[in-house]
Amino acid sequence: MSYCVALKLSDGMIFMSDTLTNGGLDNISQYPKTFSWGIEGERQIFLTTAGNLATSQAVISTLSEQTKVQDERSPSILQAPTMFQVARTISETLAQIIEVTAKGQQMGERAFSATFILGGQIKGGRQRLYLIYPEGNFIEVSEENPFFQIGETKYGRPILIRGFEPNMSFEDAIKLLMVSFDSTIKANLSVGPPLDIHIYEKDSFESAHIIKINSKDPYFNMISDEWGKALKDSLATLPSYKFDADE
Repeated sequence: MSYCVALKLSDGMIFMSDTLTNGGLDNISQYPKTFSWGIEGERQIFLTTAGNLATSQAVISTLSEQTKVQDERSPSILQAPTMFQVARTISETLAQIIEVTAKGQQMGERAFSATFILGGQIKGGRQRLYLIYPEGNFIEVSEENPFFQIGETKYGRPILIRGFEPNMSFEDAIKLLMVSFDSTIKANLSVGPPLDIHIYEKDSFESAHIIKINSKDPYFNMISDEWGKALKDSLATLPSYKFDADE
């Protein structure tokens, strides 16, 4: 299982993902889940993955190979004129790989499924953020849905819903994300550090600033401890439930 989040802020975008992969109780390893491609000064593209690892790897490898070939009939994500076209290319690649992989193999429910979050900016356009489904379709972030999550989303979602503001600073957004990830890690053993953070500044068209958070990171552990204490303190200040004496 994975947990990945992408926030679209007024000042840019932040992508955060865990790196734990779980193929069974005795097959736990680490694998990056956020990838990037770019041309300095012209475009920056980020892709975060969750789901079947082999499917995700096949899509990432295919996209990377396409960037090395100049083909006007089938432009790569580094040639596409808009982020919408980048989203179409990735969604079509994902659907094709799932279809080819599934042929002639035992079909479990969503056995080859993978979901992606795509974000980035191409010069001349605004920064965009998309959620790409395994069926090959995609949606864009909106005011009603101002961020995207994939993987094990339910434990960290309430934190984001209550705390996220598009105009918050990168520093405050990272703090919010750490609380969301801490809540998820404590509730699900299949999600864990190291955690990768990619920070893109709007209109910079420069590579993201990357931060890696390991299990001993002092700030992350401080956030975890203080958040736990704050929850207990807040609960203690709420009025106690009163039983009806007549019942």
